Amino acid sequence: MTSARSTRPGVVDRLLRYPVKSMLGEEIPAADVTERGLAHDRRLALVDKETGRVASAKHPRLWHRLLTMTATAGTSAVRITTWAGEELCSTDPGVDDALSEIVGRPVVITDTPPHEATLDRADPEDVLRRDGVGQPVGAHTGRIAVASPQGTFFDFAPVHLMTTSTIARIAELAPHGDAQAERYRPNLVIRTPHAPGFTEDDWLDRTLRIGPDLVLRVIARTPRCAIPTLAHGSLPTDTTALRALAEHHRVTPMASMGALPCAGVYAQVLRPDRIVIGDAVHWS
Repeated sequence: MTSARSTRPGVVDRLLRYPVKSMLGEEIPAADVTERGLAHDRRLALVDKETGRVASAKHPRLWHRLLTMTATAGTSAVRITTWAGEELCSTDPGVDDALSEIVGRPVVITDTPPHEATLDRADPEDVLRRDGVGQPVGAHTGRIAVASPQGTFFDFAPVHLMTTSTIARIAELAPHGDAQAERYRPNLVIRTPHAPGFTEDDWLDRTLRIGPDLVLRVIARTPRCAIPTLAHGSLPTDTTALRALAEHHRVTPMASMGALPCAGVYAQVLRPDRIVIGDAVHWS
């Protein structure tokens, strides 16, 4: 056990949200956080009309094109900007057809998950062996939002945290010496300048207070999927974003699971509040 148990974890360095599941998101200076996570995070998702499953870049061969689009939250709708600079509104007539043409499958954009919603998840180990987005890989279908409020599109829990120490450690392990938080899609990046790499591994089952009153309970370490390896807008494909973890950092996400490549932690919201960049993070 590291000293992370006895020291203040750090301060909020970045806040990010993703208004449409598996699309690129937006960085924000402040956020209201409720039991359903950051306001507007995973507010919408695409659902495959043929299978009824939620579209997710966790299955790269089917859905990697989601990461060519950027979603920005508005008051009553979400603005989607394509790689070519075209702008769509989530409430536009014909938006389903336009998105279907981009992703190459018939989809509908919705704010309501299907009953017992599922998505397809490619086997991360197979992704590394095949080393290619378009390659056929093993995949399985699983439920989403198991540890989230009903009616949400989160993979597991409503808040995902990473530390700057972990991002720096992944960069040290990568042959090119670089790592980007955006590949791992956290909501909060916590600045931890004096902590060792993967320091949030020690946060499991801990309670964090962020800013005046936000209280989070860390419930799992985050197992990584194929998404970090994919191109994210201007960031190119990079299999080392997953390979570094697969080769150097396998831990148990939670007691019921075996060792997997992990980085970051999932949390549930015990007490809602508003947070801003620079807020202190304390043990609660």
